[in-house]
Amino acid sequence: MTDIRVPRLNSNDADYLLVEWLAGDGREVKEGEPLVVVETSKTAEELESPASGFVRHAVAAGTTVTPGQVIADVTALPHAASAGVAAPARAFAEAPAADGPVITEPARALMAEHGLTDEQVRGLDVPVVRRADIEGLLTAAPAPALSAAPAPAAAASGAVTLSRVQQAVGRAVALSHATIPAAYAVVRMDLGAALQRAARLTREVRRPVGLAELFVHAVAGLHPAFPLFFATLDGDRALLAPAPRVGVTLDLGHGLFVPVVHDTSDLARIAVRLTELRLAAASGTFRAADLDGATIAVTLHTEAEVMLAIPFVFPGHACALAVTAPRPEAVVLPDGTIAARTIAHIGLAYDHRLINGREAASFLGALKEALT
Repeated sequence: MTDIRVPRLNSNDADYLLVEWLAGDGREVKEGEPLVVVETSKTAEELESPASGFVRHAVAAGTTVTPGQVIADVTALPHAASAGVAAPARAFAEAPAADGPVITEPARALMAEHGLTDEQVRGLDVPVVRRADIEGLLTAAPAPALSAAPAPAAAASGAVTLSRVQQAVGRAVALSHATIPAAYAVVRMDLGAALQRAARLTREVRRPVGLAELFVHAVAGLHPAFPLFFATLDGDRALLAPAPRVGVTLDLGHGLFVPVVHDTSDLARIAVRLTELRLAAASGTFRAADLDGATIAVTLHTEAEVMLAIPFVFPGHACALAVTAPRPEAVVLPDGTIAARTIAHIGLAYDHRLINGREAASFLGALKEALT
């Protein structure tokens, strides 16, 4: 018999939602076959069978589960279904809970964006409402009907429950401020030449190359010279990362996500990967692997009016780089002439236990040199 346990999918969550069984109780499965959908505050992840045999459910769809919990097992011989625990595959669709369907977090975020209520979604007559179901509803329904949807009761009463995504962000911020003595440094960078190069590369690779791509590539290139900026603190030891895996903040209106670019070897690969990650953020289809393993974070604050941003250092990281939007500025040169520059304020929040101000200034200076 092989136990199927819930892996740790998101370090910011204490529990997850078992959304749907893909393999029915008592059904024969093959090793590597998807068995169940588990949702964290950030992703919906399909867990695969670790062995071939007959699956036996231990918990029902719609149940809250915790990392390490046994949710099923796979045995060599057939067995009777676990009565009262879980119905056959997708039978959860035939008998939704009395108080309505399970609504996944990506679906809930899209509902909030368009003012849809639980009552409207109930009409879809499915047990698990995914983001794709909401997108279909928005496409099919007349716009006036959707815009006329009443505001949620919680909002009308002056209290709104935070989404699971925002709750996870809150836990990360609280842990960071409670455990990491952070310092901050900021420099001015002229990014005019870098943005011209990005425009040329956009045409060459036929993918957007902008500030995110430029900074991911430049930051990753500093890994050999500044290993502590990619390290994790373990007591009095710094655990050095073997490679620069760069996290990038994405917020498309459905919550803050920090997906990871693992292959930072060239700008073309980075551009392709960030395009994939933006699509995943828009559609709510992140997998746990997309969000796991970053050794440093690039945080984007490119709204037009933002002049300066101070990010928090993500737990397990040594620092976080803040990138603001470049602005045209007139600069007086030593000979008295005036030149146009494209200036951005680039900041670095860093764990003062690992990095001192001198090293932070050197890192930012090297980054500036790489980009100009």
